[in-house]
Amino acid sequence: MSDDQRDQTPAAPAPTGPEPEPIRFFGTTWVDHDGGYALRRVAVGAGSIVTAVAAAVLLRLSYEGLEIGNVGPFLSISVVVLFAIASAIAFVKTWDSFSRRPAPSSDEAALKGLKTIGFIGSLIAYFLRCFAEAPGEKLRRAEYERATAEFARRRSTRTGNPAARRPKRKK
Repeated sequence: MSDDQRDQTPAAPAPTGPEPEPIRFFGTTWVDHDGGYALRRVAVGAGSIVTAVAAAVLLRLSYEGLEIGNVGPFLSISVVVLFAIASAIAFVKTWDSFSRRPAPSSDEAALKGLKTIGFIGSLIAYFLRCFAEAPGEKLRRAEYERATAEFARRRSTRTGNPAARRPKRKK
């Protein structure tokens, strides 16, 4: 590479600050509430409740299959209780995930199967959260604003030429 070519390469752009973390189905539209943000909230809420209702109908059909199979009341009641408990746990864990990040050593991995069984609870949590904000927006907004404030604080302390500063006076 010749000297002329090196001189023509563009300089690295100055850092503009932290990038917002995208949210599933919303991308980064949650930052300024633009790009169809309101329509996306309505669509995610409607999609989650329609999916939850379809899943409930499917569970109802499978329960009727157990009744037709004449498996007995113990198994029929056990299946209903299992799905109710799994849905309740999935709802609570999903709702909590909107306001705080799980600890690295938490039981999230152990509850993954239980949350899969109780997916109706997760869908209902998404539906209810869409009334107020994009699911997880509050958490990400707080993290983004904290990172932006820290970036601005770091950038503001770098003003001036450090070589032009007077040396500190010895006491």
